[in-house]
Amino acid sequence: MTRKRRLGKTDIELSPIGLGTWQFSQGGGLAGKFWASIDQDMTAAVVKAALEGGISWFDTAEAYGRGNSERSLAAALAVLGVKPGSVSVATKWWPLARTAASIGRTLGERLGALAPYPIDLHQVHQPISLSTVRAQMNAMADLVAEGKVRAVGVSNFSARAMEEAHAALAARGIPLASNQVRVSLLDRAVEANGVLDAARRLGVTLIAYSPLAQGILSGRFHGGGGTTGGLPWMRRMMSGLGPRAVERTALLVAELEAIAAAHGASPSQVALAWLIQFYGETLVAIPGASRPAQASQAASAMDLALGRVEVERLDSLSRALAGRR
Repeated sequence: MTRKRRLGKTDIELSPIGLGTWQFSQGGGLAGKFWASIDQDMTAAVVKAALEGGISWFDTAEAYGRGNSERSLAAALAVLGVKPGSVSVATKWWPLARTAASIGRTLGERLGALAPYPIDLHQVHQPISLSTVRAQMNAMADLVAEGKVRAVGVSNFSARAMEEAHAALAARGIPLASNQVRVSLLDRAVEANGVLDAARRLGVTLIAYSPLAQGILSGRFHGGGGTTGGLPWMRRMMSGLGPRAVERTALLVAELEAIAAAHGASPSQVALAWLIQFYGETLVAIPGASRPAQASQAASAMDLALGRVEVERLDSLSRALAGRR
């Protein structure tokens, strides 16, 4: 099985691909409107497929269905007999209209939702708190010092905010473990905005969310295989999934399909394999899955070795499209 990657400068090791669990929101809250609701039996089947494929960690958040995702994930792990501590769990604090004091006050809710599974990585979900970055990091550092979480991360932070978070934690003797950001063949902003360079310099892991660009890179909407019209309206509206996006990405997806055919793989697997190979040890990815087959495919991407010419071809095709869906 594929070698694990170290999470920043912590002692936590992760499989290069984890499972994002936004889709476990069960329709709760605004975030839950992005996905069709799946029941608990299907959730357990998806988690089982991920584990069997070698995925060792799961990313969730308070905002995903107002805790529904956390509870669904924990219930799935429990019914599968997964022992606490044998997998890693990451979650996130939602900062909108809150101060840093909320981090400690709401941790009990996060631990309760995930029980009996501990929080290995606790992240600030967005850079929109009413408190400073330093105050937020100090609140997170308190949780590490108290043994309530193992590591601290951020999400959607700019290079400057990430460096500020890193410095605040360093003053407490704690490394900034990660920054969760959007990265895919269609979104390579981290290369231009300083986030990738800062992450490498500071030893921070980038956690790539939406690594399949909300499904566009799977090829499911190309060649008459399906339409974006059947997706939940919130997902279409917020992610720009429509006929124009399908048309613009046709050449890239055709190349993904050609490479996939040569390897006996799927376009999704090729897109994920490219991501974890191109960016190397700095990056891990968290595709979501609503069906067991999707989780199995995502896990198998860890063992798909692309050739140099294939990596370069995808790199070239994506540069004209990245960030301009």
